[in-house]
Amino acid sequence: MARGTPEAPAISTMTDAFTYRDGSLCCENRGTGDLARQVGTPCYVYSRAAIETHYRQLVEAFAPADPLICYSVKANGNLAVLEILRDLGSGFDIVSGGELFRALRVGADPQKIVFAGVGKTEAEIRQALEADILMFNVESEPELAAIDRAASALGVEARVAIRLNPAIDPKTHRHITTGKREAKFGIDLESARSLVGRMGSWPGVRLVGYHAHIGSQVTDPRPHAASLAKVVGFAQSCTPPNSTIEVVNIGGGFGIDYVPGQAPPPQAFADLLLPVLEQARQPLKLIMEPGRFIVGNAGVLLTRVVYVKTNSDGRRFVICDAAMNDLIRPALYDAHHRIWPVASDAPFEDDGLGPADVVGPICETGDFLAKARPLPPVAEGDLLAVFSAGAYGFTMSSNYNARPRACEVLIDDTECRVVRRRETYEDLIREETP
Repeated sequence: MARGTPEAPAISTMTDAFTYRDGSLCCENRGTGDLARQVGTPCYVYSRAAIETHYRQLVEAFAPADPLICYSVKANGNLAVLEILRDLGSGFDIVSGGELFRALRVGADPQKIVFAGVGKTEAEIRQALEADILMFNVESEPELAAIDRAASALGVEARVAIRLNPAIDPKTHRHITTGKREAKFGIDLESARSLVGRMGSWPGVRLVGYHAHIGSQVTDPRPHAASLAKVVGFAQSCTPPNSTIEVVNIGGGFGIDYVPGQAPPPQAFADLLLPVLEQARQPLKLIMEPGRFIVGNAGVLLTRVVYVKTNSDGRRFVICDAAMNDLIRPALYDAHHRIWPVASDAPFEDDGLGPADVVGPICETGDFLAKARPLPPVAEGDLLAVFSAGAYGFTMSSNYNARPRACEVLIDDTECRVVRRRETYEDLIREETP
């Protein structure tokens, strides 16, 4: 619960950090309407209390296994967010040299950093070895050979976990499904078994574990449990002669409520996953890589209505100053984000309200935040809040249509801090030479 939060609000927002009080949306104890007038729109607003609460919920649910939680930097890599998680004891899951740079910039413990991703370059591998990260999640035999070359050249031993492709359908959107056989991620079990049998071919590498990540926004714990069972079974039956398997990494992907009741709490995942781990014949350290669960419902995107247009057939378009370059998830994944006026006494998404397309100013038909969404009457200048925008929001934003990217704000109780300033036109051309 956010510090100092009074009685339950009249309007549910799926996270107790964002509540309506006296007809106005607040983040913790700060009004978002005043905040938008202060910093402008569009802007991302994050709640420190929500980030901390969600992280601790995972720690408590999985406490019997004492896992190493490595926050997935790709979900939201703002340095202020990373600092909060570092202070909570979190490690970091990275997928690029840039994300490693970010984690180290906030003083992350390299021995709590795991490096995933299918296309690590030799330069990135050297960068990670020189930082002495905990391990690499290896996705292919050529990558294993590249890590071996880099480690041998530096005179160090690289610790790796082989990422297995368990061929499990997590029943999520096709673009964020990563554990099915046709996905580019991981190594199928038969090929992985052959690879483990030849580990002696790469003397600069030590195999210490196995990893699997089946997808993102997974709302059913059963595919996760089935994946872990395959990984644990593989770990018990496939150990190279020159090393010991110490780690199983279940990845992340725990879903969140984009709509009420969509996802179970982390305890539901723990209840199915922990017994699988306990049945292993040898002790195995659990690593997990959550991102969305920690930050998704810890953030909103505030946007201002520029125009309202109604066609002759009655179709209503609410044109905002936020666009697909600010939040691409609706266009890319058909993702649903709840959208509601910042100033409102009406219940969320009342089906009796007239539908509206909430769109941005970008010259693409795919530039929308919502389609045919129940929305109360709004006018030019009104503020809207796009909820559940803390994960894969700003981090996936771009400068398409030469639009400066939004600012990011962190709220701590009543304190408001701009943690990334709004870009300017000069920022757009800073690296260019005519």
